[in-house]
Amino acid sequence: MPTYVRYYSGVAPAGSLIVKFYHSGNEIRGYVRKVADSNQDDAIFPGEEMEPEAAFKMAASHNGNSHNPVFVELAEGVEWDPAWGRLTYQSA
Repeated sequence: MPTYVRYYSGVAPAGSLIVKFYHSGNEIRGYVRKVADSNQDDAIFPGEEMEPEAAFKMAASHNGNSHNPVFVELAEGVEWDPAWGRLTYQSA
């Protein structure tokens, strides 16, 4: 089962991938972004809102270093689904 790290501002270094989940109607959708250096804007990977599984697959395929964790940001009201994997916490 894959393990992901909960994203909070300042936790993910430049180059990290973040999957953000939010409500779209009564469904959970997500997108993937790459954290940029402080003098640039984060890069959002192309694609429309994706189902969680598709967002995780995209993040895994774009993660240049398999030792780097994929971070997960949950918008207000979105709860973690254990079927997605294991969510851990890391301090800044």
